[in-house]
Amino acid sequence: MGRCNGRCTLVGFCCLQLVAALERQIFDFLGYQWAPILANFLHIMAVILGIFGTIQYRSRYLMMYAVWLVLWVGWNAFIICFYLEVGRLSQDRDFIMTFNTSLHRSWWMENGPGCLVTPVLNSQLAPEDHHVITVSGCLLDYQYIEVLSSATQIFLAVREPLPSGPGSGWRGPHRTFLSPRGEQRAPRGAAHTETRQVEGWMLRGGRNHSLGGITPCR
Repeated sequence: MGRCNGRCTLVGFCCLQLVAALERQIFDFLGYQWAPILANFLHIMAVILGIFGTIQYRSRYLMMYAVWLVLWVGWNAFIICFYLEVGRLSQDRDFIMTFNTSLHRSWWMENGPGCLVTPVLNSQLAPEDHHVITVSGCLLDYQYIEVLSSATQIFLAVREPLPSGPGSGWRGPHRTFLSPRGEQRAPRGAAHTETRQVEGWMLRGGRNHSLGGITPCR
């Protein structure tokens, strides 16, 4: 357990992020939310690179993953602001989530917990190929469900235990490192110091053994 303590924790958090991203991707597909679909796809690819970099000791992949987490937190913060209509953002006017290509809303708007959907027949407000509905009785409005989903993504990203160096383990006060094959290796300076001490001891021992307490002739 001591060898992969930090790496196993990082892989575990990456797996949680992957499951949460896949769950979110499914519901965004059902709601035709094209912008979140693209962002979720990029996030899934970044998480897979993070898992691969952690297991294969690739620091470059971990750096890319860390940079993406910053962008991912910013994107989820924007989604929270959008659904809470912070500033000039408005769900009735802006269709950013669908790239302004359709009037689709979040899937949770009609399928939230306890929601009762009633179609309004012969309504003059409905555009072509659309219909008007009324939603009532929801235990939790769809915008708050989207906010909770984004807040969960931010929590998983912020709590990510990024290691200081890929594949490094710590054992004892001498900081023994683990190579990618699991072999122990000491720091470079410690190895050279130990070798010099052994060589010095051998020279002193050899001198005493060769002299044997007899003063050499000049």
